[in-house]
Amino acid sequence: MEITQIAQQAKAAAIQLAAVDTNTKNKALTDIARALQDRQAEIVAANRADLNRSEQENLAAPLLKRLRFDEARIKDVCAGLHSLVKLPDPVGRTLGAMQLDRDLELYRVSCPLGVVGVIFESRPDALVQISSLCLKSGNAVLLKGGSEAVETNRILADIITAASRKAGIPAGWLGLLETRADVAQMLGLDAFIDLIIPRGSNEFVQHIMANTHIPVMGHADGICHVYIDKLADADMAERIAVDSKTQYVAVCNAAETLLVHQAVAADILPRLKTALEAKNVQIRGCDKTRTHIDVKPATEKDWGTEYLDLIISVKVVESMARALEHINTYGSGHTDVIVTRDRQRGLHFMNYVDAADVFFNCSSRFSDGFRFGLGAEVGISTNKIHARGPVGLEGLVIYQWRMIGDGQIVADYTGTDAKPFTHKELEKKFKI
Repeated sequence: MEITQIAQQAKAAAIQLAAVDTNTKNKALTDIARALQDRQAEIVAANRADLNRSEQENLAAPLLKRLRFDEARIKDVCAGLHSLVKLPDPVGRTLGAMQLDRDLELYRVSCPLGVVGVIFESRPDALVQISSLCLKSGNAVLLKGGSEAVETNRILADIITAASRKAGIPAGWLGLLETRADVAQMLGLDAFIDLIIPRGSNEFVQHIMANTHIPVMGHADGICHVYIDKLADADMAERIAVDSKTQYVAVCNAAETLLVHQAVAADILPRLKTALEAKNVQIRGCDKTRTHIDVKPATEKDWGTEYLDLIISVKVVESMARALEHINTYGSGHTDVIVTRDRQRGLHFMNYVDAADVFFNCSSRFSDGFRFGLGAEVGISTNKIHARGPVGLEGLVIYQWRMIGDGQIVADYTGTDAKPFTHKELEKKFKI
Protein backbone atom coordinates (compact mmCIF):
# COMPACT_ATOMS: atom_id res chain seq x y z
CA MET A 1 0.00 0.00 0.00
CA GLU A 2 1.27 3.51 -0.83
CA ILE A 3 2.35 5.70 2.09
CA THR A 4 -0.15 8.39 1.15
CA GLN A 5 -2.97 5.85 1.30
CA ILE A 6 -1.77 4.59 4.71
CA ALA A 7 -1.71 8.18 5.99
CA GLN A 8 -5.17 8.89 4.57
CA GLN A 9 -6.55 5.83 6.36
CA ALA A 10 -4.86 6.91 9.59
CA LYS A 11 -6.42 10.38 9.29
CA ALA A 12 -9.87 8.90 8.80
CA ALA A 13 -9.34 6.49 11.69
CA ALA A 14 -8.08 9.29 13.96
CA ILE A 15 -11.38 11.16 13.63
CA GLN A 16 -13.28 8.07 14.76
CA LEU A 17 -10.76 7.07 17.42
CA ALA A 18 -10.95 10.48 19.08
CA ALA A 19 -14.51 9.67 20.15
CA VAL A 20 -13.97 6.06 21.24
CA ASP A 21 -14.95 5.55 24.87
CA THR A 22 -12.50 4.64 27.63
CA ASN A 23 -13.82 1.11 28.17
CA THR A 24 -13.33 0.19 24.53
CA LYS A 25 -9.78 1.52 24.51
CA ASN A 26 -8.94 -0.31 27.72
CA LYS A 27 -10.43 -3.55 26.40
CA ALA A 28 -8.28 -3.20 23.28
CA LEU A 29 -5.14 -2.74 25.37
CA THR A 30 -6.00 -5.78 27.50
CA ASP A 31 -6.68 -7.86 24.40
CA ILE A 32 -3.38 -6.76 22.84
CA ALA A 33 -1.50 -7.93 25.94
CA ARG A 34 -3.26 -11.30 25.79
CA ALA A 35 -2.52 -11.67 22.08
CA LEU A 36 1.17 -10.89 22.61
CA GLN A 37 1.39 -13.58 25.26
CA ASP A 38 -0.54 -16.09 23.16
CA ARG A 39 1.77 -15.55 20.16
CA GLN A 40 4.97 -15.27 22.15
CA ALA A 41 6.72 -18.10 20.32
CA GLU A 42 6.09 -16.46 16.92
CA ILE A 43 7.39 -13.12 18.17
CA VAL A 44 10.58 -14.64 19.60
CA ALA A 45 11.19 -16.56 16.35
CA ALA A 46 10.82 -13.37 14.30
CA ASN A 47 13.16 -11.54 16.65
CA ARG A 48 15.74 -14.35 16.41
CA ALA A 49 15.72 -13.92 12.62
CA ASP A 50 16.40 -10.19 13.07
CA LEU A 51 19.17 -10.87 15.58
CA ASN A 52 20.86 -13.48 13.37
CA ARG A 53 20.81 -11.19 10.35
CA SER A 54 22.06 -8.22 12.38
CA GLU A 55 24.89 -10.24 13.90
CA GLN A 56 25.99 -11.25 10.40
CA GLU A 57 25.87 -7.58 9.42
CA ASN A 58 28.10 -6.74 12.43
CA LEU A 59 25.57 -4.51 14.15
CA ALA A 60 27.15 -2.83 17.18
CA ALA A 61 26.73 -4.62 20.51
CA PRO A 62 24.63 -1.86 22.15
CA LEU A 63 22.20 -1.95 19.20
CA LEU A 64 22.00 -5.74 19.35
CA LYS A 65 21.07 -5.45 23.02
CA ARG A 66 18.29 -3.01 22.14
CA LEU A 67 17.07 -5.28 19.35
CA ARG A 68 16.58 -8.34 21.55
CA PHE A 69 12.89 -9.02 22.26
CA ASP A 70 12.66 -12.24 24.25
CA GLU A 71 10.14 -13.69 26.69
CA ALA A 72 11.26 -11.31 29.45
CA ARG A 73 10.77 -8.25 27.22
CA ILE A 74 7.34 -9.51 26.15
CA LYS A 75 6.40 -9.90 29.81
CA ASP A 76 7.58 -6.35 30.47
CA VAL A 77 5.56 -4.78 27.64
CA CYS A 78 2.45 -6.70 28.69
CA ALA A 79 2.90 -5.37 32.23
CA GLY A 80 3.17 -1.91 30.70
CA LEU A 81 -0.10 -2.44 28.81
CA HIS A 82 -1.91 -3.50 31.96
CA SER A 83 -0.47 -0.50 33.78
CA LEU A 84 -1.69 1.78 30.99
CA VAL A 85 -5.21 0.40 31.35
CA LYS A 86 -5.27 1.59 34.97
CA LEU A 87 -4.33 5.16 34.06
CA PRO A 88 -7.06 7.80 33.62
CA ASP A 89 -8.15 8.54 30.07
CA PRO A 90 -6.45 11.81 29.07
CA VAL A 91 -9.17 12.61 26.52
CA GLY A 92 -12.27 14.63 27.39
CA ARG A 93 -10.90 16.19 30.57
CA THR A 94 -12.05 19.71 31.42
CA LEU A 95 -8.87 21.79 31.67
CA GLY A 96 -10.63 25.08 32.30
CA ALA A 97 -14.15 26.52 32.45
CA MET A 98 -15.45 30.08 32.40
CA GLN A 99 -18.84 31.76 32.33
CA LEU A 100 -18.83 34.55 29.75
CA ASP A 101 -22.39 35.52 30.59
CA ARG A 102 -25.50 33.86 31.90
CA ASP A 103 -26.06 30.65 29.90
CA LEU A 104 -22.89 31.31 27.88
CA GLU A 105 -20.08 29.04 29.03
CA LEU A 106 -16.62 28.38 27.62
CA TYR A 107 -14.69 25.15 28.24
CA ARG A 108 -11.17 24.01 27.40
CA VAL A 109 -11.32 20.24 26.91
CA SER A 110 -8.48 17.82 26.19
CA CYS A 111 -8.53 16.04 22.83
CA PRO A 112 -6.13 13.88 20.78
CA LEU A 113 -3.50 15.38 18.49
CA GLY A 114 -4.74 13.32 15.53
CA VAL A 115 -2.14 11.39 13.53
CA VAL A 116 1.31 10.98 15.04
CA GLY A 117 4.29 9.79 13.01
CA VAL A 118 7.06 8.19 15.09
CA ILE A 119 10.49 7.19 13.79
CA PHE A 120 12.26 5.09 16.38
CA GLU A 121 15.36 2.98 16.93
CA SER A 122 15.97 -0.75 16.97
CA ARG A 123 13.99 -1.53 20.14
CA PRO A 124 10.85 -3.53 19.21
CA ASP A 125 9.39 -2.86 22.66
CA ALA A 126 9.18 0.79 21.59
CA LEU A 127 6.63 -0.19 18.93
CA VAL A 128 4.33 -1.68 21.58
CA GLN A 129 4.79 1.24 23.97
CA ILE A 130 4.25 3.93 21.33
CA SER A 131 1.24 2.33 19.69
CA SER A 132 -0.46 1.61 23.03
CA LEU A 133 0.05 5.17 24.27
CA CYS A 134 -1.38 6.51 21.03
CA LEU A 135 -4.38 4.20 21.29
CA LYS A 136 -5.14 5.20 24.90
CA SER A 137 -4.84 8.89 24.00
CA GLY A 138 -7.07 8.48 20.94
CA ASN A 139 -4.41 9.07 18.29
CA ALA A 140 -3.71 7.22 15.06
CA VAL A 141 -0.03 6.44 14.54
CA LEU A 142 2.41 5.81 11.71
CA LEU A 143 5.44 3.84 12.92
CA LYS A 144 8.87 3.53 11.31
CA GLY A 145 11.25 1.28 13.22
CA GLY A 146 14.83 0.38 12.44
CA SER A 147 15.37 -1.91 9.45
CA GLU A 148 17.27 -4.32 11.70
CA ALA A 149 13.96 -5.09 13.52
CA VAL A 150 11.83 -5.52 10.40
CA GLU A 151 10.55 -9.04 11.14
CA THR A 152 9.80 -8.32 14.79
CA ASN A 153 8.06 -5.06 14.00
CA ARG A 154 5.90 -6.68 11.33
CA ILE A 155 4.52 -9.38 13.59
CA LEU A 156 4.01 -6.96 16.48
CA ALA A 157 2.12 -4.53 14.25
CA ASP A 158 -0.02 -7.37 12.87
CA ILE A 159 -0.90 -8.62 16.37
CA ILE A 160 -1.73 -5.15 17.69
CA THR A 161 -3.81 -4.27 14.63
CA ALA A 162 -5.82 -7.49 14.71
CA ALA A 163 -6.47 -7.45 18.47
CA SER A 164 -7.44 -3.78 18.57
CA ARG A 165 -9.76 -4.00 15.57
CA LYS A 166 -11.53 -6.99 17.11
CA ALA A 167 -12.02 -4.92 20.28
CA GLY A 168 -13.74 -2.14 18.36
CA ILE A 169 -10.91 0.25 17.45
CA PRO A 170 -11.29 1.79 13.94
CA ALA A 171 -9.34 0.06 11.17
CA GLY A 172 -6.31 1.89 9.83
CA TRP A 173 -5.34 3.59 13.12
CA LEU A 174 -1.87 1.96 12.99
CA GLY A 175 0.34 2.07 9.93
CA LEU A 176 3.79 0.47 9.65
CA LEU A 177 6.47 2.05 7.44
CA GLU A 178 9.60 0.09 6.59
CA THR A 179 11.98 2.01 4.34
CA ARG A 180 13.88 5.30 4.30
CA ALA A 181 11.92 6.24 1.21
CA ASP A 182 8.75 5.85 3.29
CA VAL A 183 10.13 8.36 5.81
CA ALA A 184 11.07 10.84 3.10
CA GLN A 185 7.57 10.63 1.67
CA MET A 186 5.97 10.88 5.11
CA LEU A 187 7.69 14.22 5.74
CA GLY A 188 5.62 15.75 2.94
CA LEU A 189 2.25 14.54 4.21
CA ASP A 190 1.36 17.58 6.32
CA ALA A 191 -2.24 17.27 5.12
CA PHE A 192 -2.61 14.02 7.07
CA ILE A 193 0.03 13.97 9.84
CA ASP A 194 -0.21 16.30 12.84
CA LEU A 195 3.07 15.61 14.67
CA ILE A 196 6.32 13.78 14.00
CA ILE A 197 8.42 12.34 16.83
CA PRO A 198 11.90 11.30 15.66
CA ARG A 199 13.92 9.22 18.13
CA GLY A 200 17.59 9.21 17.22
CA SER A 201 20.72 11.33 17.03
CA ASN A 202 20.69 15.09 17.12
CA GLU A 203 21.76 15.16 13.47
CA PHE A 204 18.82 12.93 12.54
CA VAL A 205 16.34 15.10 14.44
CA GLN A 206 17.73 18.22 12.77
CA HIS A 207 17.41 16.55 9.37
CA ILE A 208 13.74 15.76 10.03
CA MET A 209 13.04 19.33 11.19
CA ALA A 210 14.71 20.79 8.12
CA ASN A 211 12.74 18.66 5.68
CA THR A 212 9.13 18.92 6.79
CA HIS A 213 6.40 21.46 7.49
CA ILE A 214 4.88 19.09 10.07
CA PRO A 215 5.50 20.05 13.73
CA VAL A 216 8.36 17.98 15.18
CA MET A 217 8.78 16.93 18.80
CA GLY A 218 12.55 16.57 18.89
CA HIS A 219 14.66 14.34 21.09
CA ALA A 220 18.31 15.21 20.74
CA ASP A 221 21.28 13.27 22.16
CA GLY A 222 21.12 12.12 25.76
CA ILE A 223 24.21 13.82 27.12
CA CYS A 224 23.37 13.47 30.80
CA HIS A 225 25.50 14.64 33.72
CA VAL A 226 25.95 13.69 37.36
CA TYR A 227 27.43 16.53 39.41
CA ILE A 228 28.99 15.46 42.72
CA ASP A 229 28.88 18.52 44.93
CA LYS A 230 31.36 19.51 47.64
CA LEU A 231 28.70 18.59 50.21
CA ALA A 232 27.87 15.21 48.68
CA ASP A 233 27.69 12.02 50.72
CA ALA A 234 30.48 9.88 49.25
CA ASP A 235 28.63 6.56 49.48
CA MET A 236 25.52 8.05 47.89
CA ALA A 237 27.55 9.72 45.15
CA GLU A 238 29.24 6.44 44.28
CA ARG A 239 25.97 4.50 44.10
CA ILE A 240 24.21 7.14 42.01
CA ALA A 241 27.13 7.62 39.61
CA VAL A 242 27.55 3.88 39.02
CA ASP A 243 23.83 3.27 38.53
CA SER A 244 23.46 6.29 36.25
CA LYS A 245 26.25 5.00 34.02
CA THR A 246 26.02 1.21 34.17
CA GLN A 247 22.49 0.09 35.01
CA TYR A 248 21.83 0.08 31.25
CA VAL A 249 24.37 1.90 29.10
CA ALA A 250 22.65 1.84 25.69
CA VAL A 251 19.94 4.36 26.59
CA CYS A 252 19.56 8.11 26.39
CA ASN A 253 19.18 8.61 30.16
CA ALA A 254 22.50 6.98 31.05
CA ALA A 255 25.10 9.39 32.42
CA GLU A 256 27.89 10.29 29.99
CA THR A 257 29.80 12.84 32.09
CA LEU A 258 30.64 13.08 35.79
CA LEU A 259 31.41 16.50 37.23
CA VAL A 260 33.20 16.42 40.58
CA HIS A 261 33.76 19.40 42.89
CA GLN A 262 37.45 19.90 43.51
CA ALA A 263 36.92 19.89 47.30
CA VAL A 264 35.96 16.18 47.22
CA ALA A 265 37.88 15.04 44.15
CA ALA A 266 40.81 13.51 46.04
CA ASP A 267 38.44 11.38 48.11
CA ILE A 268 35.73 10.43 45.61
CA LEU A 269 37.64 9.91 42.36
CA PRO A 270 39.64 6.83 43.49
CA ARG A 271 36.40 5.28 44.78
CA LEU A 272 34.62 6.02 41.53
CA LYS A 273 37.48 4.58 39.49
CA THR A 274 37.38 1.32 41.43
CA ALA A 275 33.60 1.04 41.26
CA LEU A 276 33.30 1.97 37.58
CA GLU A 277 36.18 -0.19 36.41
CA ALA A 278 34.63 -3.11 38.29
CA LYS A 279 31.74 -2.64 35.81
CA ASN A 280 34.22 -2.49 32.89
CA VAL A 281 33.74 1.24 32.35
CA GLN A 282 36.52 3.09 30.57
CA ILE A 283 37.15 6.51 32.18
CA ARG A 284 38.36 9.58 30.31
CA GLY A 285 39.36 12.45 32.54
CA CYS A 286 40.40 16.10 32.37
CA ASP A 287 43.89 17.15 33.47
CA LYS A 288 42.78 17.73 37.07
CA THR A 289 41.05 14.36 37.17
CA ARG A 290 44.26 12.68 36.01
CA THR A 291 46.21 14.17 38.93
CA HIS A 292 44.03 12.01 41.21
CA ILE A 293 43.51 8.83 39.16
CA ASP A 294 45.29 7.18 36.25
CA VAL A 295 42.85 7.33 33.34
CA LYS A 296 42.86 8.19 29.65
CA PRO A 297 42.80 11.91 28.82
CA ALA A 298 39.49 13.45 27.83
CA THR A 299 39.27 15.68 24.77
CA GLU A 300 36.91 18.52 23.93
CA LYS A 301 34.92 16.06 21.84
CA ASP A 302 34.22 13.87 24.86
CA TRP A 303 32.18 16.53 26.62
CA GLY A 304 29.65 16.52 23.78
CA THR A 305 29.57 12.77 23.10
CA GLU A 306 26.71 10.39 23.84
CA TYR A 307 28.68 7.15 24.21
CA LEU A 308 25.83 4.68 24.74
CA ASP A 309 28.62 2.39 25.87
CA LEU A 310 30.82 1.58 28.86
CA ILE A 311 32.70 4.87 28.59
CA ILE A 312 32.40 7.96 30.76
CA SER A 313 34.13 11.34 30.84
CA VAL A 314 35.06 12.99 34.15
CA LYS A 315 35.80 16.62 34.88
CA VAL A 316 36.85 18.30 38.13
CA VAL A 317 35.19 21.70 38.60
CA GLU A 318 36.04 24.56 40.95
CA SER A 319 32.46 25.35 41.92
CA MET A 320 28.80 24.61 41.27
CA ALA A 321 28.75 27.63 38.97
CA ARG A 322 31.37 25.93 36.79
CA ALA A 323 29.37 22.70 36.83
CA LEU A 324 26.27 24.58 35.71
CA GLU A 325 28.22 26.37 33.00
CA HIS A 326 29.56 23.04 31.71
CA ILE A 327 26.13 21.37 31.73
CA ASN A 328 24.39 24.26 29.99
CA THR A 329 27.17 24.38 27.39
CA TYR A 330 27.57 20.69 26.56
CA GLY A 331 24.33 19.09 27.76
CA SER A 332 21.48 18.15 25.48
CA GLY A 333 18.70 19.28 27.79
CA HIS A 334 17.78 15.71 28.71
CA THR A 335 18.55 14.78 32.35
CA ASP A 336 21.08 16.16 34.82
CA VAL A 337 21.69 15.16 38.44
CA ILE A 338 23.17 16.76 41.54
CA VAL A 339 24.36 14.78 44.56
CA THR A 340 24.55 16.91 47.70
CA ARG A 341 23.45 16.84 51.35
CA ASP A 342 22.46 20.53 51.16
CA ARG A 343 18.88 21.03 49.95
CA GLN A 344 19.41 24.69 49.13
CA ARG A 345 22.33 23.81 46.89
CA GLY A 346 20.16 21.13 45.29
CA LEU A 347 17.40 23.65 44.64
CA HIS A 348 19.90 26.15 43.21
CA PHE A 349 21.15 23.48 40.80
CA MET A 350 17.59 22.65 39.71
CA ASN A 351 16.78 26.31 39.15
CA TYR A 352 19.78 26.94 36.91
CA VAL A 353 20.07 23.76 34.82
CA ASP A 354 18.39 24.13 31.43
CA ALA A 355 17.09 20.57 30.99
CA ALA A 356 13.80 18.73 30.78
CA ASP A 357 14.62 16.61 33.84
CA VAL A 358 16.73 17.73 36.81
CA PHE A 359 17.22 15.31 39.70
CA PHE A 360 18.44 15.72 43.28
CA ASN A 361 20.16 12.73 44.93
CA CYS A 362 18.88 10.03 42.57
CA SER A 363 19.99 8.24 39.42
CA SER A 364 19.53 9.72 35.95
CA ARG A 365 18.02 6.37 34.96
CA PHE A 366 14.76 7.37 36.64
CA SER A 367 14.09 9.59 33.62
CA ASP A 368 11.56 7.29 32.03
CA GLY A 369 7.87 7.42 31.24
CA PHE A 370 7.04 4.14 32.97
CA ARG A 371 8.96 5.10 36.12
CA PHE A 372 7.27 8.51 36.09
CA GLY A 373 3.91 6.73 36.07
CA LEU A 374 3.10 7.95 32.57
CA GLY A 375 2.46 4.49 31.13
CA ALA A 376 5.80 4.27 29.28
CA GLU A 377 6.62 6.95 26.70
CA VAL A 378 6.58 7.74 23.01
CA GLY A 379 9.90 9.49 23.42
CA ILE A 380 11.77 12.17 25.30
CA SER A 381 11.17 15.76 24.31
CA THR A 382 14.05 18.15 24.82
CA ASN A 383 12.15 20.87 22.97
CA LYS A 384 10.35 23.65 24.81
CA ILE A 385 6.90 22.95 23.47
CA HIS A 386 3.65 21.62 24.97
CA ALA A 387 5.40 18.42 26.17
CA ARG A 388 8.86 18.13 27.74
CA GLY A 389 10.83 15.24 29.19
CA PRO A 390 9.32 11.75 28.96
CA VAL A 391 6.25 12.10 26.76
CA GLY A 392 3.40 9.89 27.90
CA LEU A 393 -0.35 10.27 27.62
CA GLU A 394 -0.44 13.94 28.62
CA GLY A 395 2.01 14.82 25.85
CA LEU A 396 -0.21 13.19 23.23
CA VAL A 397 -3.25 15.37 23.81
CA ILE A 398 -3.91 18.99 23.00
CA TYR A 399 -7.14 20.85 23.75
CA GLN A 400 -10.26 22.18 22.10
CA TRP A 401 -12.31 25.23 23.05
CA ARG A 402 -16.00 24.40 23.47
CA MET A 403 -18.69 27.02 24.01
CA ILE A 404 -22.28 26.38 25.06
CA GLY A 405 -24.83 29.16 24.63
CA ASP A 406 -28.54 29.81 24.47
CA GLY A 407 -28.94 31.90 21.32
CA GLN A 408 -26.37 34.62 22.13
CA ILE A 409 -24.87 36.67 19.30
CA VAL A 410 -21.80 38.93 19.28
CA ALA A 411 -23.87 41.98 18.25
CA ASP A 412 -25.39 42.01 21.75
CA TYR A 413 -21.91 42.51 23.24
CA THR A 414 -20.76 45.41 21.04
CA GLY A 415 -21.68 49.05 20.62
CA THR A 416 -22.89 51.69 23.09
CA ASP A 417 -25.42 49.38 24.75
CA ALA A 418 -23.13 46.35 24.81
CA LYS A 419 -23.83 43.70 27.40
CA PRO A 420 -20.83 43.12 29.71
CA PHE A 421 -19.00 39.80 29.93
CA THR A 422 -18.89 38.26 33.39
CA HIS A 423 -15.70 36.21 32.77
CA LYS A 424 -16.40 34.21 35.90
CA GLU A 425 -14.30 31.10 36.48
CA LEU A 426 -16.33 27.89 36.78
CA GLU A 427 -15.42 24.64 38.49
CA LYS A 428 -17.84 22.30 36.74
CA LYS A 429 -16.86 19.87 34.02
CA PHE A 430 -17.92 20.10 30.39
CA LYS A 431 -21.25 18.41 29.88
CA ILE A 432 -24.11 18.62 27.37
